[in-house]
Amino acid sequence: MKKLASLLLIIATTIACNKKNDSTIQNTKEMENSKKEKTALIIIDIQNDYFPGGTMELVEPEKAALKAKEVLSYFRENKMPVIHVQHIALQEGATFFLPNTKGAEINSIVAPLANEKVITKNYPNSFRDTKLLEYLHENNITNLVFAGMMTDVCIDATVRASTDNGFNNTLISDAVATRDRELNGKVVPASQINTAFLAGLNALGGLYATVLSSDEFLAKNK
Repeated sequence: MKKLASLLLIIATTIACNKKNDSTIQNTKEMENSKKEKTALIIIDIQNDYFPGGTMELVEPEKAALKAKEVLSYFRENKMPVIHVQHIALQEGATFFLPNTKGAEINSIVAPLANEKVITKNYPNSFRDTKLLEYLHENNITNLVFAGMMTDVCIDATVRASTDNGFNNTLISDAVATRDRELNGKVVPASQINTAFLAGLNALGGLYATVLSSDEFLAKNK
């Protein structure tokens, strides 16, 4: 009888442990799904004028756009929110992203699908005078993943504003691009500008954003 009682106790304990493990796995899956529902990809200004033949060509825009596409594919496959931000220049004397021009169109590499949100902006900060913040709040989105152009202008302005608005930010380091700059007669290469601005946003433990490469992001979110 003692052996039978011990055996029954072992069986009962095993069943209880299995149920607990199943519950833990289920809870983990629910947490992962909840995080995905609250995470959106924001692609900023990947538009034709930044590409060869455009009026404001950047350094290696295709390379950055293709990396953005890899992350975009992940979001689409997982049915996660995607937001495209498109800049339309309205200020006098503007030379690129002019209204109703081919150059202002979103590049075909990351062209939005019919069900993906497109936000039009007129300033570097994607939150300024747009419906972006309202849309994010309406959809209970708290985590943002950024890719786009230019690193030192619209990306920098938007990511910093995003932090000020209370969002958790991830920035894809190889899915951004800019152009060479000049200061006091010296040319600063685009690669150095990218590195400096990414480092600044990632400073102090990711004060404004956690900066990851596309491979790192995808590996982390398998």
